[in-house]
Amino acid sequence: MATKKRRQYGTGSVYQRSDGRWIGAFQAGWNANGTMRRITVSCNAEKGEVECKRLLRNKMRQVEQNGLPSADVSRRATVKDWATEWLTITQRHLRPKSWQTDRSLINVWVIPTIGHRRLDQLTPGDIRAVTNAIRNAGLANSTAIRARAVMKKMLKDAAIEGHQVPTNALMVSAPAKSISDRDSIDFEDAIALLKAAAGHADGSRWVAALLQAMRPGECLGLCWPLIDFTERQMDVSWQLQSLPYISGRSGPLRVPDGYEYRQLDGALCLVRPKTEKGQRIIPIVPFMYDSLIRWREISPPSPHGLVWPRPDGRPRTSAADRAAWIALQDEAQVAKLDGKSGRRYDLYEARHTAATLLLESGADPIVVKSIMGHSSIVTSRIYQHVNQAMARKALDGIAERLQLTAAPSALEGVAAD
Repeated sequence: MATKKRRQYGTGSVYQRSDGRWIGAFQAGWNANGTMRRITVSCNAEKGEVECKRLLRNKMRQVEQNGLPSADVSRRATVKDWATEWLTITQRHLRPKSWQTDRSLINVWVIPTIGHRRLDQLTPGDIRAVTNAIRNAGLANSTAIRARAVMKKMLKDAAIEGHQVPTNALMVSAPAKSISDRDSIDFEDAIALLKAAAGHADGSRWVAALLQAMRPGECLGLCWPLIDFTERQMDVSWQLQSLPYISGRSGPLRVPDGYEYRQLDGALCLVRPKTEKGQRIIPIVPFMYDSLIRWREISPPSPHGLVWPRPDGRPRTSAADRAAWIALQDEAQVAKLDGKSGRRYDLYEARHTAATLLLESGADPIVVKSIMGHSSIVTSRIYQHVNQAMARKALDGIAERLQLTAAPSALEGVAAD
């Protein structure tokens, strides 16, 4: 008489219910109340016992690699479920602008594309689907890269909370970075812009970008008390930024714990830079000094002491600032040209210009880092656009110091052989 083979301990059990569905189960420790935790998988009758055993083995391997989910974590949680919870959690510690960007990417791309998928059933194809949706919409590759980074962080945090997230879904390679065409403004164009700015009462706003290397938010957040006309220097310690409301377009603002800000007008606030290196004291060049002296006499009175406010004294929005920058380019009749095509200069390219001029003038990289408010010299070098003539001159200087102005005849003979 045949005997039933004893199931090996630790491999779980597989059985068929009365409705025909196959169930696989294994014991996985104890709950807080002292009862045994039992993890299960299932498949329909058509897939059969073999498929159920495969699912059971995969689930046991997943638990072994990632650990057990928390007792209060739903194993049927979807991407949408977790994304909603994750945004609530991260709003307490992410900078408002970063959180707003993450929320937008999740609500516009992640949830509509894979929000219905269960966390424990995600595949590499699901992750790529979000990237493909962004690309198919014709958006820049930088959007796809940021969306992938947000998804990766969100899913890693889900795993930390105890959700079962397949490892291979976290290992999908990020989209390749696009080559940026941002550059410094051509020298002749920069001169034309400064000449056009000289005809405007608030032209010092553009001098701050082109000669003082100030970011747009730093310019819009600069206040008169932070300018020391005696020492000819200014304290760049605040930026103007729009913060999100908790609900609708009024009421309290959504800010993380310990976030330093000063609310000026609605959502427009003065906030600290991302890093301490962003807070800096920079000297005022003579041209900027003269422009500020003239502007101080006629600038609109601002209850917040802003240097470049709106005509009514309220903070100038970034949209209005960009529009004024575009109008200045049109007045100066300049544009970024590449062959027969062209575009307007980005406002950040004015800052690139200041960095390039500093480096081309031979300024020490440490000094450039201090003026730009960078955390490392590597970042400063991103802005350095040295032409071939300068590079050749530098290399020729090194060769001359090493007395390598001509190839030795011995080496010429070796080359000839």
